[in-house]
Amino acid sequence: MAKVIIYPTNSLILSDMVERFGHEPLAMMEKIKKIINTVGVDSPPLNITPEEPKRGLKYAAVEVPAGVRGRMALIGPMIELAEAGIIVGDSSISFGCMGCARTNELTKFLIREKGIPILEIKYPRTEEEGQDFVYKIAEFLKSLPSGSDEE
Repeated sequence: MAKVIIYPTNSLILSDMVERFGHEPLAMMEKIKKIINTVGVDSPPLNITPEEPKRGLKYAAVEVPAGVRGRMALIGPMIELAEAGIIVGDSSISFGCMGCARTNELTKFLIREKGIPILEIKYPRTEEEGQDFVYKIAEFLKSLPSGSDEE
């Protein structure tokens, strides 16, 4: 089973596809769930704590806005764990809006620089493109190592 970073990192569709093919999706939803379910986090739950922007310094300079550093404190460790990646470009907002252009560019850059197998694919706009989209993702996921003998 490969650990697959998905972009957008909050895409439920990509996360589900990765899981269905027996791999572990590295997605934002699990990270946020851990934070908001942790006892001691302010109520109402916050997406980040004051510590995240400090952790984000590992991935983005101090001059970068705190929001980017806060997001990178969550996304950066996922990229470090990744053994493969799927990047969907030009996606619709409903596919998984990341909300921050600078974070988006930094995330894609760090995934590409990691040197792992990556599928970069354009978001489909027609039914035919949608079928091709699913097929290409499925073929990519099937090509990744599966099973404990790979670890």
